[in-house]
Amino acid sequence: MGRHGWNSGARRWRLTALLGVGVAALALVLTLINTLPGDTGSKAGTTRDGDKVHGTPAVPPPETKPDVGWGFTHTQFSADEGPGAASKRVEERLGEQPLPQIQHIMGWGSSNPEPVKGRYDFEDMDRRIDFVRKTGGTPVVTLCCAPDWMKGGTPGTDKTDWSQEALETAPERAHYKDYAALAATVAKRYPDVRHFIVWNEFKGFWNDAEARWDYEGYTELYNLVYKALKKVNEDIQVGGPYLVMDSLDPRQKEDASTTLKGAWGSADQRVLDAFDYWNKNKTGADFVVVDGSSYTKDDDLLPDEFAATAKFTAISRWVRERTGELPLWWAEYYVEPADADDEREGWSEPHRVAVQASGMIAMARGGTTSAFYWNPENEKGATCAGCLWTPTDRASGGKALPMLDLVSRFGKEFPAGTTYEQVSVAEDDVPNVRVLADDKAVLVVNILDRKISANVDGKRFEMGAYEVKWLTR
Repeated sequence: MGRHGWNSGARRWRLTALLGVGVAALALVLTLINTLPGDTGSKAGTTRDGDKVHGTPAVPPPETKPDVGWGFTHTQFSADEGPGAASKRVEERLGEQPLPQIQHIMGWGSSNPEPVKGRYDFEDMDRRIDFVRKTGGTPVVTLCCAPDWMKGGTPGTDKTDWSQEALETAPERAHYKDYAALAATVAKRYPDVRHFIVWNEFKGFWNDAEARWDYEGYTELYNLVYKALKKVNEDIQVGGPYLVMDSLDPRQKEDASTTLKGAWGSADQRVLDAFDYWNKNKTGADFVVVDGSSYTKDDDLLPDEFAATAKFTAISRWVRERTGELPLWWAEYYVEPADADDEREGWSEPHRVAVQASGMIAMARGGTTSAFYWNPENEKGATCAGCLWTPTDRASGGKALPMLDLVSRFGKEFPAGTTYEQVSVAEDDVPNVRVLADDKAVLVVNILDRKISANVDGKRFEMGAYEVKWLTR
């Protein structure tokens, strides 16, 4: 979406540069040793056996299903690094209610996986997968982004361009097969990963000449990756296209859908066209993936932050109508616009959690079966707006925050395959609450910034401002 952190292991290169002249000299020697005549970059730190099984894979369930439920995505900073006490605190908390967890293969905490063709560096990826295994979570891998040499850049561990522009460049068509081969290598290295998402948000697939998405190019890449993964293991579940379901101001006519619209705005027809092409021309898919925000491309929440979440329901239903029985995943979902520094810190935490809960309810009502909260963890500090836990840079870090309580409880009470039920809500309370229920639990959200008395499912109770409350049936 261009609004979330994308940076990767770049900070590690910067830290290395600060270690002094002695280390720099050693690095130069290693580079010379690992660089052959005619090479354009270093192979230092890489290995040829990228497809060698890493660590001790978890035992997958007897039957791999395309649904995984509600979880989160690891970003640049996560609990796999930091003092042992902090990391352990997060591991234990996640172990109480294991969640599906996404990790990208390059960027968002992972280094360049194949700096030189046939030479691999999975150190960061290994650590992230190990973390997921320790917490008992279901690992999901997003196949993004691409090594420099696949997109016109220079190969070499010392040549990776970590700029946003470079990272968001798609592989060149001549390297689509190379990327599919890299995907297969990842699948072989982590045999317990049975769910793969192909690419991220159509990054680099914009057709400037025609002012539309290059859905032909993406679909070609997707199909090659799909076949490569299925060749490794037929049980691997593959999904796409991971499009950003943008919406426009209701008054905007250009590029606006005339059929998929609401008080929240109008869907961008160019995105819908790209989705339809992929859906018609894909080789296969085990699940379908989208992402997006409840606000418009201009960051407007229409009519307000809670009502705007109706977009998730409308988009989900539109996708389900076109893909039949394919489970629907939201790889990312956002309800709070970012500021100029790409931070979301303008709301109080109760307000933020309440709108998030409303968004999750809206997705579930539209038929969503799996969704992933984009965890915006800070590198350091004692606080972290919207994060699942406090930063793990200190031994006292890694403490659970309200958003983790919401995501983990939602995943526990409403796992994939849940059949939702209608519950009674007093007529006067309907405008003030959002409700979701199955046969065992009821989630109630007070959308007002004041206390209320609500009557839901035959029970009368008090709710604080923006309170999120769980009832047992």
